[in-house]
Amino acid sequence: MFGIHDLTLFIISGLLLNIMPGPDSLLIMTRSATQGWRAGSAAALGIGAGTMVHICAAALGLSAVLSTSAAAFTVVKWIGAAYIIYMGIGMLRAKLRNEADEAASTELAARAAQPLAWRKIFFQGFLTNVLNPKVALFFLAFVPQFISAGSSNKPLAFLILGSIFNFNGMLYCHGLALFTAFASARLKIKPRVSLWLNRTMGGLFLALGARLALSEQH
Repeated sequence: MFGIHDLTLFIISGLLLNIMPGPDSLLIMTRSATQGWRAGSAAALGIGAGTMVHICAAALGLSAVLSTSAAAFTVVKWIGAAYIIYMGIGMLRAKLRNEADEAASTELAARAAQPLAWRKIFFQGFLTNVLNPKVALFFLAFVPQFISAGSSNKPLAFLILGSIFNFNGMLYCHGLALFTAFASARLKIKPRVSLWLNRTMGGLFLALGARLALSEQH
């Protein structure tokens, strides 16, 4: 239908690609571990919204600009890297307000990583995904392999496959949010440990931002 072929292989490949670690997974795990599964799901929904932007842009041919224009790719790459690094710095800045008073340290640690509103978490996920030009190039390289050259409506076929990929990705992301929140509750992570988890994830976000900034256009 619509020139789509090897749909089963596409779904399996998409699921395998979704489980590869990256800034999206790290954001979901961080929010789930520190604020619960609802926060992780909010991040997942933002990521899904960002993915749909890439899918629609690729179907309309806009993402092709990123693959052919070095200037456009560089601009989007640096904006995305700057935002990821900004998030990492925010996580690293979490600290205890008064470590001299050990009796109050647990309460202070609990307040160190200030909970974000779900709306802000959603936009974090959205911007983390939509400002990553590698995602746009991925869809341009991956999805057309499952569309016949003689398809009468390639953009529609692209949208269908992209939506299937995103739906499966959302299933995985929400599952990751639930698993991380459940594991955190079972392990009874203390506030001070949660604080250092934020800092660790902040360091990883800095590394991912630097990696994106140094990435080449392919």
